[in-house]
Formats: sequence, C-alpha cells, structure tokens
Amino acid sequence: MFCSHIFREEISASVRHPDHNSSIDIVNRQDRVIGSVNRDAFNIEDIYPSIDGGRFAVKRIIGEPIEVWADIFRDGHDVVAAELIWRCEKDTELNRIPMRLHSNDRWTASFTPQHIGRHVYAIEAWTDEFATWRHGFNLKQAASQDVTLDALEGASLLAKAKSGDADAASVILRHCEQFLKTGDPAPLLATELQEAMTESQDRIDVTRSSLLPLMVDRPLALFGAWYEMVPRSQGREPGRHGTFRDCIERLPDIAAMGFDVVYFTPIHPIGRTHRKGRNNALVAAPGDPGSPYAIGSEDGGHDAVHPELGTLEDFHALVTTARRLNMEVALDVAVQCSPDHPWLRQHPQWFKRRPDGSMRYAENPPKKYEDIVNPDFTCDDAGSLWNALRDVVLFWVDQGVRIFRIDNPHTKPLPFWEWLISEIQSRDPGVIFLAEAFTRPKLMKGLAKRGFTQSYTYFTWRTHKEEIEEYLRELTGYPERDFYRPNFFVSTPDILPYHLQGGEPWMFKSRVALAATLSATYGIYNGFELLEHEAIPGKEEYLNSEKYEIKVRDWNQAGNLTSYIRALNFARRANLALHQTANLRFLAIDDPSVTGFVKASADETNVVAVAIALTRDPHDVWLPLNDVQVKVGDNLRPVAAVENLLTGERRPVEWGGLRLRIDPSYDPAILLRCMA
Repeated sequence: MFCSHIFREEISASVRHPDHNSSIDIVNRQDRVIGSVNRDAFNIEDIYPSIDGGRFAVKRIIGEPIEVWADIFRDGHDVVAAELIWRCEKDTELNRIPMRLHSNDRWTASFTPQHIGRHVYAIEAWTDEFATWRHGFNLKQAASQDVTLDALEGASLLAKAKSGDADAASVILRHCEQFLKTGDPAPLLATELQEAMTESQDRIDVTRSSLLPLMVDRPLALFGAWYEMVPRSQGREPGRHGTFRDCIERLPDIAAMGFDVVYFTPIHPIGRTHRKGRNNALVAAPGDPGSPYAIGSEDGGHDAVHPELGTLEDFHALVTTARRLNMEVALDVAVQCSPDHPWLRQHPQWFKRRPDGSMRYAENPPKKYEDIVNPDFTCDDAGSLWNALRDVVLFWVDQGVRIFRIDNPHTKPLPFWEWLISEIQSRDPGVIFLAEAFTRPKLMKGLAKRGFTQSYTYFTWRTHKEEIEEYLRELTGYPERDFYRPNFFVSTPDILPYHLQGGEPWMFKSRVALAATLSATYGIYNGFELLEHEAIPGKEEYLNSEKYEIKVRDWNQAGNLTSYIRALNFARRANLALHQTANLRFLAIDDPSVTGFVKASADETNVVAVAIALTRDPHDVWLPLNDVQVKVGDNLRPVAAVENLLTGERRPVEWGGLRLRIDPSYDPAILLRCMA
C-alpha cells in the first residue's frame, strides 16, 4: 500500500502539472543543446544531407521530401532513441519526427517543408530508459530468472514520468496501478505503455547535433526554360531602338514556345565616355548605342531605365504582361559602371585610380573594357558600397522582379554575395539568383554554396559523349547535387561555341535537346532559334554582336527552330521526370556518337528515356531498357512499351530494349515515355 500510494501520488502530480519544465520542454523552447553532464553521451556523425559539415545550406524545393541519415551511437547496450528536429529559421517552434534505425547504427527520417525560405534541422539522440529496462526484463524473464526487483525498477520509471499529454499520463497511471494491485509485471510490458513512456520520460542524456542550414526554394528555382533577349533589338524597323512596348509585343510568341523566364540584358542608361562601337571598336560612330553593360549616364545608374527603352511604367506593364502569360522577367545585374555613372561623382571613394590619377578601367587580360570601371570592394567605405548594391536589387524586387542573373560574380568577393543573397532572401525568400560564372570549377561551386540558386556550367563546351556523361555524373553526384543547380545555356551573347558556327540545323537541335533533357533548367539566347552563327574568325564570339549594335530580325524566317523548341518545352512540362536533374542514369549504348539516359520522377511513376546523336551521320543503335522500371500503384514493373514524346508514336519493348534509327537530318533526339 505504501508503494502504491507513493507511485500514485507521483504519477498524479505529473498529470496535474502538464507544463512541468522537463528537459525536453527546455529543448523545445530553446534552440541549444540541453545543459547536462551527459549531454555528449552520443556520437552523431556523418549526417546527410549537409554541405561542408553544415557551413553551407542544402538546397531543396518546397513540397519535396528531405530524407536525413546519420550514424548515431554510444557506449554500452542501452536502447537508443532519436528524433529529427527542424523549423523555419525565423520560427521558434520545433517540429519533431522520430527517426528509425536502418542498420549498423544508421538512422533515418524525412520531413517535407511547407514554406519557402531558410530552415534549420538537427538530430537529437538519447537513452530510452524504459525501453532499455523492458528489453532487459524480457531477456531475464525468458531465461527464467527472478525478475521481482526488476519489475519494481520498471514501476519506479513510471513514477518518474513527466508528460503534458493527459492521454499518455492516463495510460501510465492505469498500468502502474494494475501492476501494484496484482504484482503481475504483464501490465508493465504492454505496447501502449511503451508508446506512452516514449514521450513521457526524462531525456537526461539527450545530445543534439549542430544545426544544419537548408534553403527551400520555389519550383522555378529547379525547373524552367529561359529565353534571353536584348530589349533594344526587339523592334521591327531597321535603325530604330527597340522599346519595352516592342518587348511586350513579342511576349506571346515567347510564351507559345513554352518558356518560363524572359531574361533581359541590362536595361539601364548607357554611358558615352569611351563608348564602344560596332564589333567592340574602341571608337563609337555617331548613332552607335554602346554596350548595355557600360551602365550609367546622366540619366541615372543601376536603378534607372535607359530612356530609349521607355519608362518605368512601361517596364511595369512588361512585368505584368509576362506574369499574365505565366512567365517571369529576369534582369541582369552587372556590378560595374560606365565612367559616366552617377556613383563616380557621388562616391569617388568606391573606385580605384592608377598612379597617374586616371580611373582604373576593367580588364581581363588580354581583354580590355575601356568603357567600364569596377567598384572597389576593399575600399575604406566598402560598407556603404555593399548597402548601395543591396538597395539596387531591392529596388527591382519592388518593381516585381524576383529573378536576377548576376554577371561575372566570380570577380567579386564571395563574402559579399553570401551577405547580399541572405539580405534579399530574408525579405523575399522567393528571389532567385543565377551565377554567370565561367571560371574555375571550385570557384563556381563556391558561389553556389554561398547562396546562388542556379549556376552556369561548362555544358556549353561539352560536345563528346564521354565528356558529357562524365560532367553530368559530377553534377548529379554527391555533394554537388545538394547545392549546385545547373542552368544549361546553349549559347550566350558572349559565347558562340565553335560547334554552332557551322549553322547546321541538326547541331542546333542536338544541343537544345541535350540542354532541355539533361538539365531541369536550360536557356537559349535570342537568335538561336534562327540558327544565328556568324562568328569572328577564330573566336567564339558573334560577328556584328548586338552587344554593340541594334538588330532587327524576322522571327518567322524560313528554317527556324521555333516549332522544335516548342515541342521540347511542352514535352518537358508534361513529364515530371524532366523536372529534375539529379535522378539521371546513362544507358549503355554501343555507339560513341550517341548518348542515352533515363530520368525518373521522385515517385517513379513517370520515366523518360532519351537518345541523342552527337554527329550528323545516321545511327542504328540498341537502347537497353531491361533494368528500367515504372511504378504502377505500389509496384515497380518493367517497361512494356514506349511513346515518342515528340511524334506520339508508340512501340512495344521486346527483348529488353528497342532498336532505334536516328537520322539527325530529321531529328537527332528521341524522347520516349516509358510505360509498364
């Protein structure tokens, strides 16, 4: 009776005080490890996903399950329990999900964030005292040992239970009383009691891993088709400067091709000092418009629009029209100034001068950019410079722009970009940043780690089967797949790769098909659909580049690839397998000039196989599909048939694959939806 009275009083007290300050309550309220002499009892190692031990954020898309793995162990044989904890960075309330033991001290759990923005997650582990007691009791009882004292030890654990859950407290109290009345240990071994005790006992040796950062982006950060255009070249009359209104007129055709993002080269006032002429001539002729990258004049700087393009109200109309057509406008941010930029007068301390007092213009030896000067990020007034550049981006966010392509970010300090992106996304987590950095691989990856949502790649120059496949294995491997999102541009205003300079339609089709299917995000530069290919001899640069002049085009000229690009983009939209990059596997095609691969959606219900020719000759190849499976209901089934995504033709799969004939003069790419 005495023991019964004591146990009843202690358990009842827990029920009467549901907000008792147990150690787990402290952890819930405070984002730190519990202060305890046993707080480092557990080793929590090799957490996946994490980038550089948690220094940088893992990237995911809203609604995408995030599977977390870790090695969790301690000394001895006690039963271990663990939880995955996570929250939005600005929240105080933690979400908790029990982890399960996979094997060999490897634990796993998953969670699915429901909001975009920065998050943190961690792992907690502790000794489950009641489960440890229960396991030992069962072993002793099975060995016919005396368990009288063991039963009392188990009951004493119930007396120490603390819970804010009235239902769990009721279960604990009921089973304790049953044991005390009968002396039969069976009530202490009930499954419902174990479940109640899991949440109700002190976690005296709880250990928490370090908090790991996570960035959850909107879907356009992962999947989209970009169309790059020079706004002043969108007019219809030769010699007339194009306007935002001309751009608005072109938007329906661009939307009809299936593009998601319309990306504009700089739209700001262009300087006149050292203005470049056609083909990058050092002296501009009368009427030459200059390079849009020489930003700034008496008409304003980075927060102004070039007067010949129109007004800010015209730009608002452009953004609104694009949105109505289910597209977004992306702007180029080039952190550089014309010598006429207002900042040179207002903040001369932001710029470097040479020993003779002249302004130091931009160089990338042997290239020289006499019409551009770069801010000095190490100047004594660097804080003001950083703030001014942040305010420029925020200005355009206020105008409705949520996507920015950053020109040459690798020539600016990495800490600046980490700070700037954090500043912008703390105010609008939906803002997307694309890093235009064709530089050393580790520097490109360093920019991605520091917050860039997407990154340019070396795809533009990968042409042979082996190098394409090797590069994609790098991008889709670990840890790159967790922080580096590729955007495959087939060409840019600065780069006309040698393989496009022949103007061969099959090559243009092959490159755009590779970009559109290998990567979830890809882009073309206006004029690609018209097979523009005239280059400066011996260079990967356009002759008569519209960086230095205004072009007028017939967007419907014969031989254009508009219909082909439209078909690719709509096939992409209709197949979730092509909405991601990482779940890609190359197929063993016995032809050195044909690459083949298969991509699957996260739930494996949509599977697409692709074969693309890399040379102009016809190819007869065997496409092996024997180990490719499609989920139907709850089961994975082998591929029984395929449907051509561009022609609609259906074919059965026999002997584990298909015999394909690829005629690049007609179409170098075959896209097949796999059906069970």
